[in-house]
Amino acid sequence: MSDLKSQPVVLGRINGVFGVKGWVKVFDYSRKRGGILDYPRWLVGQREDWKERALVAGQCHGKGVIAQLEHCDDRDQAMTLIGSEIAVKPEWLTPTADGEFYWFQLEGLAVFNLEGESLGTVDHLLETGANDVLVVKSERDRLIPYVPERVHEVDLEERRIIVDWDPRF
Repeated sequence: MSDLKSQPVVLGRINGVFGVKGWVKVFDYSRKRGGILDYPRWLVGQREDWKERALVAGQCHGKGVIAQLEHCDDRDQAMTLIGSEIAVKPEWLTPTADGEFYWFQLEGLAVFNLEGESLGTVDHLLETGANDVLVVKSERDRLIPYVPERVHEVDLEERRIIVDWDPRF
């Protein structure tokens, strides 16, 4: 398995162009719209072909985000970036408070209940509005609310999560 600490963290995708001066439209995966603009440098590209670029300017615009990147000065250059992912290096991320985690840190962790029974592995998380939900894959999918009453321990070093969950559900 590759070291997750060295893998770029995808925060969004370029999904269009804005105007004629090289600005791009960005689909921002951040919980807070415009959160992607907190990072002055982006990795732009695809999984194994990243190019580091400085964020020259950016803002929330309508329901989306627009940005101008270095070396992107006209519409034609911006068009070549459509479909590119936007990522940051893990060390660029804002440190989390105690007991808080980025979603990417939880993906792939083994999940066990209080009795030590394996429930599967975190595939991804869902945002429901009320709370986040762990999507745990095994012989079947389990949706486990990410709330203190259910999630008792997250151990990144041991790569496991301990939950209060009946294996029949």
